[in-house]
Amino acid sequence: HQRQRAPVARHARRGRRVRCARHRQVDFEASHARVASETNFSTVPVNDPLAHGEDAFDDATRLARENPSLDVGCHLVLVGSPGFPDTVSQLIAAVRKMPVYDLLSAQVRKILDAGIVPTHLDTHKHTHLLPPVLEAVARISEEYKIPWVRRPFDFPMEAGGIGWKKRAVSQAFHVVRGRFERVLAKHACRSTDHFAGFQMTGNYDAAYLERLIHELPEGSTEFMCHPGICTDELRAARTRLKESREAELRALTAPSVRRALEHENVRLTGYRELTPPPATSR
Repeated sequence: HQRQRAPVARHARRGRRVRCARHRQVDFEASHARVASETNFSTVPVNDPLAHGEDAFDDATRLARENPSLDVGCHLVLVGSPGFPDTVSQLIAAVRKMPVYDLLSAQVRKILDAGIVPTHLDTHKHTHLLPPVLEAVARISEEYKIPWVRRPFDFPMEAGGIGWKKRAVSQAFHVVRGRFERVLAKHACRSTDHFAGFQMTGNYDAAYLERLIHELPEGSTEFMCHPGICTDELRAARTRLKESREAELRALTAPSVRRALEHENVRLTGYRELTPPPATSR
């Protein structure tokens, strides 16, 4: 295994879109999550931060091929995996001496060689907020024609049960937002209008998800989530997201969440649906 609200709408708004991501880790649950919760896309890590090895990668790509309607992205890894710095702090100290483009490009090529055409790119621990990593990711997006890149800036919500450290990190992300968007524009990268899920990760239930749906702004929103089954293998892995994966799966599949989507006129979609067809020559 590896590793993808108000009960009554007071002012239903048309045309809002939210994309639910089954984000890594328990990929044998991809089919269940896709059917049960209308999850629209997932990401596959080549260098698995949970150290599950080649069998996990092969299993993930097999499941991706068996679920052709599921948008599959490349989860680029530079930290927390064998051969890479253990922490983001260590990565920051080392990143300017690392061949970042070559390392990440090799990960994308491996997914392509497995017969998967990625629809989007994101990074483990959102390391593409670091300038050298962002430049490499944006270049890869342009060169490999993978137009969508995650913009990991949570839209504002009241704190709720979210710890102050998580809120502080989320707010710190916004310091680099201007440069982030300029680099993406330079390389013709695309991103959703909004993003949600960083502050909530590992700490939400169906009621909190309903509240998020109620507060969604106009436009497209990527929702990052980590549903799954907490197996013995996952309990032994180097991740804090263990039992919380089952809680997220329950929240995503809750009937009340489906009703909230309907009441708020939120349409689940995916990257391929949002990508305009290529222009035809006249």
